[in-house]
Amino acid sequence: MTGAPLLTVEDLRIRFRTERRTVEAVRGVGFTLGRERLGIVGESGSGKSLTGRALLRLTPPAAEVTAQRLAFDGIDLMAADARTLRRLRGRRISMVMQDPKFSLNPVMTVGAQIAEALRVHGGVGRREARERALAMLEAVRIREPARVYGLYPHEVSGGMGQRVMIAMMLAPDPDLLIADEPTSALDVSVQAQVLSILDDLVSSRGMALIFISHDLDLVASFCDRVLVMYGGRVVETCRAADLAQASHPYTRGLLAARPRIEAEPADLPVLRRDPAWLEEGS
Repeated sequence: MTGAPLLTVEDLRIRFRTERRTVEAVRGVGFTLGRERLGIVGESGSGKSLTGRALLRLTPPAAEVTAQRLAFDGIDLMAADARTLRRLRGRRISMVMQDPKFSLNPVMTVGAQIAEALRVHGGVGRREARERALAMLEAVRIREPARVYGLYPHEVSGGMGQRVMIAMMLAPDPDLLIADEPTSALDVSVQAQVLSILDDLVSSRGMALIFISHDLDLVASFCDRVLVMYGGRVVETCRAADLAQASHPYTRGLLAARPRIEAEPADLPVLRRDPAWLEEGS
């Protein structure tokens, strides 16, 4: 990262209290982010998505969120009121969820939803919003954008729905895009197309990107830096190009568990977990 950080996270913690115990879902996460592509990897339940949602203050109501510092471009996100957060969400920080079926409004056409984002966050009129929405559909490489503009979410494929989500989130030209496993539900060929679109748009707009994924190979090839999370903690940080040489036993275990097409069929190794990985300062 070069220059002043756009985002600073220090000692982020997210807890859920039940009648029997307190569950610490995120434990002291900290990192800075410039205008770069940062990957966050780890298995399901490691706290990746909760960390991303906490940046937008979109955690579940039952969550207790604390942080020593959570700042975006000089704005204290922990102290920000509802009005400030509404101005930031969508306009300056956008988030693409992993499954468009649960993110798009089923009773609005996809074009109307993109246009709505432009009208709410960009303050443009109805006609300009439509024109810019069509331009965004074209930017994410959707053929016949005028036709797709009038389709409902159930009328588009998973890959096209994900492109629509990316178009909607990028339409207001945010400074930071959080992509939460945006390609996990797509086949390999469509996945490559979506990543190429993200790469082009992020690079051309000079945006910062947080790319949340469980796919180590994908993150290593697409991102600049990587955070590896386990049990709500960041256990390792490295350059994406150096991920294959990571040193933490958990990261090494994840790398070893990847199936290899060129290798002889064999049982995948079992990751041996050390309770010390969850201890502070380990």
